[in-house]
Amino acid sequence: MKVLLIGDIVGKVGRRALSNVLYKVVDQMKIDFSIANCENAAGGFGITREIATEIFNYGIDVLTSGNHIWDKKETVQFIDDDSRILRPANYPEGVPGFGSGIFETRTGIKICVMNLSGRVFMDSLDCPFKVADREIARLKSSRLNSLEQHNGIKVTIVDMHAEATSEKIAMGWYLDGRVSAVIGTHTHVQTADEKILPGGTAYITDVGMTGPSNSVIGIRKELALEKFLTKMPKKFEMAGGEGQFNAVVIDVDENSGQAKGIKRLQLTG
Repeated sequence: MKVLLIGDIVGKVGRRALSNVLYKVVDQMKIDFSIANCENAAGGFGITREIATEIFNYGIDVLTSGNHIWDKKETVQFIDDDSRILRPANYPEGVPGFGSGIFETRTGIKICVMNLSGRVFMDSLDCPFKVADREIARLKSSRLNSLEQHNGIKVTIVDMHAEATSEKIAMGWYLDGRVSAVIGTHTHVQTADEKILPGGTAYITDVGMTGPSNSVIGIRKELALEKFLTKMPKKFEMAGGEGQFNAVVIDVDENSGQAKGIKRLQLTG
């Protein structure tokens, strides 16, 4: 089976690139399941119900997120209503929303998607490594597997939303052989280190960004440059113009859950 994971959607330009490119990729590469990181989809900061609906209507199956998930106050009011919108699983107990979920591909195969947030140079949440252990154990628990809808799950995709490359790489090695893929998000810059780890887990440090090409990670370059040059406070605005579509396609053996291949995509949108 083919799983598509799309890098952080940034603002209106990112959503336009998604709408222009997604259906072509799904058709040409025979994608069975599509995941996108949405934490920057609403003007670069957070997600709204309306924009989540828009993205789902394009054909995305699950939305992951990260440290910007709460930037729009309304998110707290609707995130419990839709299990397809994930926030990092390592937020403390009692926080609204879902950190992982079990879904179904177009061909009826069950797939688990897990969202984690790093802690290096980011908010100090619960340990993502221990939370990953907990979520995997929960998935395999006898209580969960006694339910018909959770039987036979082999494929698990992890969005590791983190700043530090070392933390993402460590998570890849930590989960190697236990999940199908560990895919890094957050930096908006696609890395060239995609690989299949020895245990059969697909890995890349960062899948990149779906957003404005002529920008500084999505922000108007003039504003970003002024901030760097002067160190003065500056309100950032999203860039316009041409869009880019960054993603990876993971080829997974649905019988074993092991990844057979991972391919980077860098397309114009």
